Amino acid sequence: MTSADPTARATADAPTAKLTSQKRLNRLLTGPERQAESGTTPRTGGGFLDVLGDVPQAGPTTGLTQRLMRTTLLPQVYERYWRPALGRLFKGPFGPSMAGEVRLAIELLALRPGQVVLDVACGTGRFTRAFGETVGEEGLAIGLDGARGMLARAAAERSPGSVAYLRADAVRPPLQESTVDAICCFAALHLFDEPERALDSFARILRPGGRVVLLTSARPGWQPARLVGSAGGILSGQRMFDRGEIAASLRARGFLILSEQSSGVVQIVAGKRPESS
Repeated sequence: MTSADPTARATADAPTAKLTSQKRLNRLLTGPERQAESGTTPRTGGGFLDVLGDVPQAGPTTGLTQRLMRTTLLPQVYERYWRPALGRLFKGPFGPSMAGEVRLAIELLALRPGQVVLDVACGTGRFTRAFGETVGEEGLAIGLDGARGMLARAAAERSPGSVAYLRADAVRPPLQESTVDAICCFAALHLFDEPERALDSFARILRPGGRVVLLTSARPGWQPARLVGSAGGILSGQRMFDRGEIAASLRARGFLILSEQSSGVVQIVAGKRPESS
């Protein structure tokens, strides 16, 4: 296993260097994706770093939901209407609101000033902005998504100076090993073509003691409901995980499970990498 660039941690912890959040993010990227300090070939545009270039999407499309994410209309209604409506449908009447999800993520990640947090599949950046407020100017909140429209909308919103956006592969985030203190991936893992590979990536880029929190699908226990859920997942391109499956996958990667809860057809799981000995 390779060690992280020794400048990465110093960069994330040194706002006195007067680096912009994008430059601080750039220094956390892996070698092939990192932009030269001279900036001769900048991969910025629309307010975010882009390592995918002309590729419309990283990895194969898993279905209708992912295709909608790349349209120009959905980013305009995603944060205010689409995500809250679908969230309520899947979480049921007793699940957390969108604001409640944000608070829960911050609590389960135990975010504090100065940390580096990655918001995977950030959409229009609602969680990323809240994370940026929490980690403060000494920290860094990275919003990662593969959809240009989502990131353009996110970048257009007023954000803390600690926020930076990155267009990249959510399954294989191009960040150096052990450079992130916390990872949030809400309402996205079930849309990935390779969710297990994504969990491998999260384990790789998290520092010892780092935390991850995931909100994803949860297949009902009642057999008729399981069949309906599975059929709906096939039609929309969403994978239906069994309850307890995500926690088991994290444990298999050495994580300690901090919290596991479910509501409707959704499960929220938080885990922590062991501290280094």
